[in-house]
Amino acid sequence: MLAESSVSRLYGDKPAVPFRPGVPALDLFPFALWNRTRSRVTRTLPSSLYGYGFVAGYPPLRHAIADYLRASRGVRCDWQQVIIVAGTQQALNFSANLLLDPGDPAIIEDPGYLGTRAAFRAAGATILPVAVDQDGLIVEEHQPLPKARLAYVCPSHQYPLGATLPLRRRLALLDWARRHHAWIVEDDYDSEFRYKGPPLPALQGLDESACVLYMGTFSKVLHPALRLGYLVVPKDLAGAFQGAKALADRQPPLVEQATLASFMEDGHFGRHIRRMRAVYMDRQAVLVKAIQTHLQGILHVQQSDAGLHLVGWLPEGANDVAVSEALSSAGIECAPLSAYAAKADPKPGLLLGYAAYTAEKLRRAVREMAVHWNAGREPVRHS
Repeated sequence: MLAESSVSRLYGDKPAVPFRPGVPALDLFPFALWNRTRSRVTRTLPSSLYGYGFVAGYPPLRHAIADYLRASRGVRCDWQQVIIVAGTQQALNFSANLLLDPGDPAIIEDPGYLGTRAAFRAAGATILPVAVDQDGLIVEEHQPLPKARLAYVCPSHQYPLGATLPLRRRLALLDWARRHHAWIVEDDYDSEFRYKGPPLPALQGLDESACVLYMGTFSKVLHPALRLGYLVVPKDLAGAFQGAKALADRQPPLVEQATLASFMEDGHFGRHIRRMRAVYMDRQAVLVKAIQTHLQGILHVQQSDAGLHLVGWLPEGANDVAVSEALSSAGIECAPLSAYAAKADPKPGLLLGYAAYTAEKLRRAVREMAVHWNAGREPVRHS
């Protein structure tokens, strides 16, 4: 719990500064274009649409998301399986509350996304942490998954380590779910931002047993204040999830949904993703070069094929929580990797988000880190 609280203390509600992860380049979002689209939508929407309705989401947006996921992610769905939610956390909360009874075992990645652990714990589940390695969640014959009611996985870009689940493990995971009559919640985290080759197809597209729930968010590809995401559920679950949505918040904001639908239909969404993919790839390269220049021997990073953050590895024996807190006092935000572990004991490291920061901000922050350490403040060691 100490490590988890260190993340919340580090971030709070303060504006993002390097190297907070999970924040997109808000300075490059096309607000003028978005506002023009929104203005046009509000002029053309009939007054009848401003009442209560569309519990599962605005139908044109659900159509647009289904079309996008089929074309870009290989997801097999129709628009009626798409439920509009207020981001990833709401999708996780719905999944945990509808699919888990108190005491049910649920698998999480370790280290992994803290919001998953919180959602499963709130649902009364028995949490089963499963280790991840350079290929993601360990699903091997010599180390089979425990029996569980549900498993959460980020196969495209594991958070926080950034691994991609290979095909053999994807198939083994689906076979595990089929044999144990279990559910898989697929968080397609950062799938849009792959810098080498096309985005990898979703795990859901391989599912022959209708056991995968697929979720995504517009918080990273557009901006977090939009508060829109989506959950693609098996057809038999669509009614239950719509009911849960009605009890939670009745319906998502319609004007924002209609604006997003038009934004996607007009091609602006796809163009924005392509533009940001190039920007983020450049910003990652700037960060790697700056660290290799100024922090060699102190922080080790390698370029990644995907994502909006890197892991900076500290020397063996360093205390990443203490390092993170020391840097925070100097105005630099680096979440400690150990904060994301349940039972695992990962190598000491820091999460280095780069997407939201210009090249100059990244270089300056790295130089400030170097000044901090070169002044005699070595990475704090475990006692």
